[in-house]
Amino acid sequence: MKDKKSIAVVLSGCGHLDGAEIHEATLTLLAIHRAGAEFQCYAPDREQFHVINHITGEPTEEKRNILVESARIARGNVKSLQDYSPENHDALVLPGGFGAAKNLSTFAFDGSDCTVEKSVEKAVTDTHRAGKPIGALCIAPVILAKLINGAKVTLGNDLQVEENIVKMGGTHTATGHGEIVVDRENRLVTTPCYMLDSRVDQIADGADSLIREILVLSKE
Repeated sequence: MKDKKSIAVVLSGCGHLDGAEIHEATLTLLAIHRAGAEFQCYAPDREQFHVINHITGEPTEEKRNILVESARIARGNVKSLQDYSPENHDALVLPGGFGAAKNLSTFAFDGSDCTVEKSVEKAVTDTHRAGKPIGALCIAPVILAKLINGAKVTLGNDLQVEENIVKMGGTHTATGHGEIVVDRENRLVTTPCYMLDSRVDQIADGADSLIREILVLSKE
């Protein structure tokens, strides 16, 4: 019996305002198991940009580590992204949340002039060079547009974000709830999730579609 496909999932903390979006992350993990694959969570082992009180929306004086916070979602089973190798997995997926734009990159502050966190850059570029598919949800596709020349992605229908994607050399396609964009040349799959005003079931639809397509690409 052939081994199950393995998908690496990169988390950026825990909480949509300062880390990984919990619904997107959890529903991605659910979609992976429902599709008959397995997952391993990873996260950068460094301090996150800041900590937000998710009731008030205001920053606090706390300092938190991205890897430690990601362990809340992964139930402790999370590895440092420095230990990631595309040889050990069939695909890479990045859920969204502001952590993708604050911790995994500086897109929230610098737009198209953003930089990408070093371990994230290495994971994405190594996976792309290996010809393995990469998925990204919500705001996370900006990382693919920054790192992969000519990336075709979606972040819903935000015109300002679309402008930034074009400035980074990518192509943006407007999408609605649960829809995906597939860049077959670069082996990328993206979906807008909470870049739109979404319900949880619509997030699940997008995650399911993205993971199904990722697994199709992994067999090609």
